[in-house]
Amino acid sequence: MAIYQTYQSKGNREDLTDMIYNISPTDTPFMSSIGKTSATAVYHEWQTDALAAATLSNAAVEGADATSATLAPTVRIGNRTQIVQKTVQIAGTEQTIDKAGRKSEKAYQLAKASSELKRDMEKIMLANQAAVTGNASTARKLGSIQAWLETNTSVGGGSGATGSDGTTARVSGTDRAFTEPLLKAAVKSAYTQGGTPSVLMVSPTQKQVVSAFAGIAEQRYMAPKDKATTVIAAADFYLSDFGTLGVVPNRFTTADADDAGEQAFVLDPEYLSVAYLRPFQTNELAKTGDSEKTQLLCEFTLEVKNEAAHALIADLTE
Repeated sequence: MAIYQTYQSKGNREDLTDMIYNISPTDTPFMSSIGKTSATAVYHEWQTDALAAATLSNAAVEGADATSATLAPTVRIGNRTQIVQKTVQIAGTEQTIDKAGRKSEKAYQLAKASSELKRDMEKIMLANQAAVTGNASTARKLGSIQAWLETNTSVGGGSGATGSDGTTARVSGTDRAFTEPLLKAAVKSAYTQGGTPSVLMVSPTQKQVVSAFAGIAEQRYMAPKDKATTVIAAADFYLSDFGTLGVVPNRFTTADADDAGEQAFVLDPEYLSVAYLRPFQTNELAKTGDSEKTQLLCEFTLEVKNEAAHALIADLTE
């Protein structure tokens, strides 16, 4: 007698879980740690200033006439806004049919696009990208942080120019290992200029390197008597001579143009902001057939309020 098995059956229902599992990272530590402000033009500007150097020669004779100090004007700098966008187009049939894991395909795809845009923005702002003015056929681009940092930079041998006001991308040098003396020098340099850095942002690879530095705050965990001991190996805080740095891993730190080196950023978040000309918005595009087209768009730039408040350690071995 032949056994009737599932292999012959034609009416078995599918077993599809009503969930969609996506582990792609959506955290954006750089954007989350800095300020937010508004831009009102495609070239967003701000001013910087500095005090005159302290001197030992400031001594006046009794009864002398007052002498005017040499006054310096403020420095006016700025950055270009950059438009990032994704357009989702969904067929009418796909929007209507019964689906697993989401009710509306359009809403699901727009939610994905929103996370993807934020990831793009994070990567753009951390990159070594010089500002592009743009024209009718060329997209504007903002100057990324590596193109801004100039005063406090540590680079590998053979490196050329550092960044400058967001208009000049730095030139990669010879890669070297990330060491604690490099970090100490960078923190000291930023502090000497007047910054009070509080964040050390690194790639996952460099995060593991930093965990072995002597300045990492000691962490202790009291294990419950009735449970297994938990070992804590993550480096969350680095105790420098000039303050505590929160060590923040960032998946979107970019390799150099030659894909050979990485960077570590010593940041004072008070002197960084994302400036939005057009915050996240959706535009329903004209229907040209049996589909819906929706554009998700954002126009923004990076405001580096004073680049001397930060430090860059570049050309680090991956």
